[in-house]
Amino acid sequence: MTYLSALPEPMPGSANRTLILSDLDVTRLLPMAACIDVMEHALRALAAGDAVLPLRTVLRLPGSSDAFALMPSLLTTGTDHAKRTSALGAKVITVFPGNDLTPLDSHIGVVLLFDGQQGRLRAIMDASSITAIRTAAVSGLATRLLARPDATDLAILGSGAQAMTHLDAMRCVRNVQRVRVWSRTPSRAARFAARASARFQCPVEPCFTAREAVTDAHIVCTVTSAREPVLEGEWIAPGTHINAVGASFSTTRELDTAAVRRAVVYVDRVESALAEAGDLLIPIVEGAIERDHIRGEIGALLRGDVAGPDAADDVTLFKSLGLAVEDLAAAQYLYARALATETGTSVFIGGVRHDM
Repeated sequence: MTYLSALPEPMPGSANRTLILSDLDVTRLLPMAACIDVMEHALRALAAGDAVLPLRTVLRLPGSSDAFALMPSLLTTGTDHAKRTSALGAKVITVFPGNDLTPLDSHIGVVLLFDGQQGRLRAIMDASSITAIRTAAVSGLATRLLARPDATDLAILGSGAQAMTHLDAMRCVRNVQRVRVWSRTPSRAARFAARASARFQCPVEPCFTAREAVTDAHIVCTVTSAREPVLEGEWIAPGTHINAVGASFSTTRELDTAAVRRAVVYVDRVESALAEAGDLLIPIVEGAIERDHIRGEIGALLRGDVAGPDAADDVTLFKSLGLAVEDLAAAQYLYARALATETGTSVFIGGVRHDM
């Protein structure tokens, strides 16, 4: 099976049943290195016009920064004159940033995977684990494309779920030798450093300030729930690559205007960035940059449709928002792996007519 081919058929006798994959199932079946390759295929498909991807629908909960979001998409195969749907689905999640201070994830929900020919619900999968892995995998892909080949020094701003998966992703694409982490809560940075050091068998240093963490870093990942900038342009060394991940609304940002203005900027999708990325929209509103400051999409860069950085000492910025097609591609891969390894729980959801 190729990464984005039609869904495989389930075992005889279970065609009308739905597979449920837990967070542990997802983590076991979707290793980071494989997910980076899956994300490459997904973003190539998007750039080639082989995906349909409406802007996500977000309901803000009254009196808070919490939200409920629906992210649908579909993938197609074939030529322009004979396209067929290979898979369709949606991620349905709640986003509660305050959960970062609790045992709960900030993103909770499910990814629904449907058959593209008869509309059968093939699978229900844990969204928190898929989101954590595929988001970091896309950052890993951007880093593979944009970071300097000899990048070894990594700074992570934030110590939640995305911090651990981003460390995993960065280690997949670069020979990371030094890791520094900062959190607004120093004790959380210290706990993350201890866990990450044990998991990856590499030293991880907790820092008391964001500036200390990013000074002379080659790669910086911002994975916070901050609403105001935590990374300033004057701290960034020439040749640094930045993955800006945490802010996903038009009114929030992790980078200040100076950081964005000095960077060569790439996004996962231009339409989404110009609707939702406060890291870019706020400098645009300020008049500090124009819309064409965004050089292009990662998928277009993969296809050679947009240029890479101009010089080795350019600061590069990948602004990530997360796309439903990434969840769908991950779900396709997971479904095939689950069938091959007989993983998950099969249940009957319905959809079969009994009068036929």
